[in-house]
Amino acid sequence: MKILRTVFRILVGLVFVFSSFVKGVDPMGTVFRIEDYFVAFGIPWAGQFALFLSILLCTLEFLVGVSMLLNLWIKKMAWLLLLMMTYFTVLTFIDAIWNLVPDCGCFGDAVKLTNMQTFLKNLVLMFFVVPVFMWRKKYRSALSLNLDVVVLLLFAAAFTWMSVYSARHLPLIDFMAWQKGNRVNKTESLPVKFFVTYRNKKTGEKKEYLASNYPWNDTLWMSQWAFFSQRVEDPNAGKAATLLVEDMHGNDVTASVMQNPDYQFILVAYNLKETNQDAFLRILPFYKQVRANGRSFICITTAMPDEIRKFRMAHGTSFDFFNADDVILKTMVRSNPGLILLKDGVVIDKWAFRDFPDWKEVSEKYLK
Repeated sequence: MKILRTVFRILVGLVFVFSSFVKGVDPMGTVFRIEDYFVAFGIPWAGQFALFLSILLCTLEFLVGVSMLLNLWIKKMAWLLLLMMTYFTVLTFIDAIWNLVPDCGCFGDAVKLTNMQTFLKNLVLMFFVVPVFMWRKKYRSALSLNLDVVVLLLFAAAFTWMSVYSARHLPLIDFMAWQKGNRVNKTESLPVKFFVTYRNKKTGEKKEYLASNYPWNDTLWMSQWAFFSQRVEDPNAGKAATLLVEDMHGNDVTASVMQNPDYQFILVAYNLKETNQDAFLRILPFYKQVRANGRSFICITTAMPDEIRKFRMAHGTSFDFFNADDVILKTMVRSNPGLILLKDGVVIDKWAFRDFPDWKEVSEKYLK
């Protein structure tokens, strides 16, 4: 039983540490999920607390994982473990049935699961969590109670620092499609495959074929086999949506941006009303240097033309504005605004507004 208790404890700890880390390293991703839930529950005003809740929940989840993994203060932390698992199991059950939000983000952007898969994952995890809770008094830490608490507080401080840093700058580890080095202008779709399964009428044996390859023209074979089922294999399913860029008149200009063989600077402001306005003032000298050196510089946002015109007049921004879906913009860069350097569809670098580079830095590093 001691070995079983240890195995259950370590498995639960690993899942919680992994889940919290991939979210804590990208807290803005969790912020967007929390905001989606607030909208779904009819309380969008609560979105102002989303960042605080994102860091708090991920830190608590991380502490539970560390507690289980290192056998620290489990007698008390097991209560938090059970409470969190019960809450999230109920929430993901509601999501699986009514699909309130398309992605709960339980593993951030590192591992994508459907709502039903997330709920089933939680059910399986509860199979390990409940026994750990029942055995909570049997676990004995090698440290004193005071040292247990000190170690957990140190982990909490380090994790919180990581999350705050990632929120103020960019994720320390980028799991998104627009991470540095990725090619993002792949617009071609892989072919969808259709499979059919036939069952032998006498033996019950089943055979699967590509829909175009089964022996439909063999009359003897067809008399011995009966159609059983079919399935579709779509290699494009679950991939990040493709960026669609439109000008102020609704014209598609995606190709001129994504297929540009030269260096292309993209300023992303997924919410122009809440963007850091000082950053737009600070980026103007950089923009002028970009244009003076014959490079392209544009801003992509979700704002309507009237809002953009008012914004440009108020801030003296002369670069061109374009529109795109806010979900895609939030995956491009976790900063509002954020700057991306693209070349021939490859992400060369990107910066949060607090880290905007100067022209000399960029030109010496990339444009020699």
